[in-house]
Amino acid sequence: MRRGLECAECAGCAAGQGVRRVVTAVLVNTLAVVAGSVFGLICRKGIPQRFRDAIMCAIGICTLFIGVQGALDGENVLVAIVSMVLGVSVGTLLNLDGALERLGGLAEKVGGSRFGGLSGERGGIAQGMVTAFLLWCVGAMTIVGSIQAGVAGSGEMLYTKSVLDLISSAVLASSLGVGVLLAAPLLLVWQGGLVLLAGLIEPLLTETMVNEITCVGSLAVIALGLNILGITKLKVADFLPAIVFAPFVSALFEALPL
Repeated sequence: MRRGLECAECAGCAAGQGVRRVVTAVLVNTLAVVAGSVFGLICRKGIPQRFRDAIMCAIGICTLFIGVQGALDGENVLVAIVSMVLGVSVGTLLNLDGALERLGGLAEKVGGSRFGGLSGERGGIAQGMVTAFLLWCVGAMTIVGSIQAGVAGSGEMLYTKSVLDLISSAVLASSLGVGVLLAAPLLLVWQGGLVLLAGLIEPLLTETMVNEITCVGSLAVIALGLNILGITKLKVADFLPAIVFAPFVSALFEALPL
């Protein structure tokens, strides 16, 4: 009896430690982008515009690379196609990109008088906030890292992502301004929500589903990279529902005798 109670207590302690590790990892990621953004805002006055433009091009190219790398995790191209079509249809119907833009516009209206001098030359507060949110929140490392944290209680990938986000936030803030900093709360809510959701649906997830989710999320990152480079003006947020459809479409294709 005592031994059973001790085992239960040990299991409870282990679970508690796992939760603390995950919460710490999410908070560290958020603090990293805050620190990077503040550093970028402090240094931006000393960086000539042509260097900022060149840096943004470099970020766009690296974003494309990250997207392509994650998209190759997909195991069935039909799953990606169906998920993207369904996702963008729902996203367009709900006008998610417009909602995100309105949220950015609200931040610009509220903070414009206070932070007007810190908005980027390449766009206002809204553009900086939307670009930063999409870059930090729909990539392969965000999806896989959140799933690992929610399922296994491991924050290792989120810590790695924190280092990358620290650098990217500094560079983005130096070019796009204070809107990048204002995206940090969105990152906290989004990533924390993904971790909680992953913990809830963990019994239903398979490795194939995770790979397809990563693939679809990475396709959205590719679209973001094209936007950063100025090649396209895609409404990237409208593609986000595809991430939700991916595991269901993957399960359907696995069940079908194809």
